[in-house]
Amino acid sequence: FLPDLGFETAMAEVTIESMCSWTALMERVLVCIMTCINGLVTSHGKRPLFSFGVISDVQYADIPDGHSFLGVPRYYRHSILVLQRAVKKWNDQKNLKFAVNFGDIVDGFCPKEESLQSVQRVTKELEKFNGPVYHMIGNHCLYNLPRSTLISLLGMPSAEDRAYYDFSPSPEYRIAVLDTYDISAIGWPRDHPNALAARKLLEEKNPNVDKNSPKGLVGLDRRFLMFNGAVGEEQLQWLDGILQDSTKNDQKVIIFCHLPLHPGAATSEALLWNYDEVLDVIHKYKCVKACIAGHDHKGGYSIDSFGVHHRVLEAALECPPGTDAYGHVDVYHDKLSLSGTDRMENTDMVFAS
Repeated sequence: FLPDLGFETAMAEVTIESMCSWTALMERVLVCIMTCINGLVTSHGKRPLFSFGVISDVQYADIPDGHSFLGVPRYYRHSILVLQRAVKKWNDQKNLKFAVNFGDIVDGFCPKEESLQSVQRVTKELEKFNGPVYHMIGNHCLYNLPRSTLISLLGMPSAEDRAYYDFSPSPEYRIAVLDTYDISAIGWPRDHPNALAARKLLEEKNPNVDKNSPKGLVGLDRRFLMFNGAVGEEQLQWLDGILQDSTKNDQKVIIFCHLPLHPGAATSEALLWNYDEVLDVIHKYKCVKACIAGHDHKGGYSIDSFGVHHRVLEAALECPPGTDAYGHVDVYHDKLSLSGTDRMENTDMVFAS
């Protein structure tokens, strides 16, 4: 216990003269211990501005366990138990201001006649959290239901079926939630301009008949798969306005999205199609401190060249029975601290400035 507090270092300050008096020595030892303890509390025990729960890629379905296309086991029925434990843990903590579902709450293999019921079952579990829950749309959500239905079921603030929005949990912070399937070949009616734009891009970038196959694609071009999507021009302008306004108001910004935004934190196959355009907007300003995403189930973390932290969350779906992947984030003036449970890694995201 004492060495963990830096006791040995502190004791090195005890001088030969102080040893002449046993009483003085004991007083000095007590001061050393209390100084170290106080230092520990100051650096690790300060109260956050606010905290929130996180979970991603539950992908629940009432079907037998299976595997991803890469052969990774998936536990479709167990994933809702992970969610139940997450909600219980968040409520037990009693200090979480809100919780965030990072998309894909049901799986694409869910029988279509059960899609609505499955989404409702998962949202019912999330509604047991003692606070607001914020959602974003993932590709598996869109395999099951139209985006207009999902936006209504998930209570997402939206205009014209676009699922991007912002909120401010404290005066110092602003959250921007992106719709990474704004331009997408799934979820929109087939003749919708956003669906047409997505299919055009896929035809240009992916020569495979199966547009979910990266065969022959090299490097970052492997992101041009149908199960990914892009942020449209209107949303890019909206994000620019949010960041401009946040800069004027001296607010730090955290971005939430289903698809990852940085190659250092995710595989190429999981990236947003136009991640580079989104980063160009982000890097125009100094207010964005972190981008948190899902989709790439193994998780990941990187810091880009502008000092923005990128954290991809581990999936609840890939937790074998008896294991978990969820957590909570403590938000401070100078950092975000993700405390993960079991398969979700702890991550301290300390701001450069």
